[in-house]
Amino acid sequence: MKDSKVSDAQKAFILKQGADGFPVAEICRRAGISQATYFSWKKKHEGLLPAEMRRLKQLEDENAKLRKLVADLALDREMLQDVIRRPEGPRGAANL
Repeated sequence: MKDSKVSDAQKAFILKQGADGFPVAEICRRAGISQATYFSWKKKHEGLLPAEMRRLKQLEDENAKLRKLVADLALDREMLQDVIRRPEGPRGAANL
């Protein structure tokens, strides 16, 4: 996934401005982001400090790695079970 050009501290500052009542259109124009980006950040990061945002990103990355690992293990298990279930050859020995 592509890294953001905006730091966690900048995201927190932008979201704080919105919480303080500044117009979202003005905040987005000054920050150079779309309103969709602003509301996406708000949904995900509102109320978090920059350190908490970094920790959230680390946990999301770790979770993605673990999900991939579990998927790979499940695939390996399925492949092994297919090998075990293969019928034996004509003389009673497994075909190799």
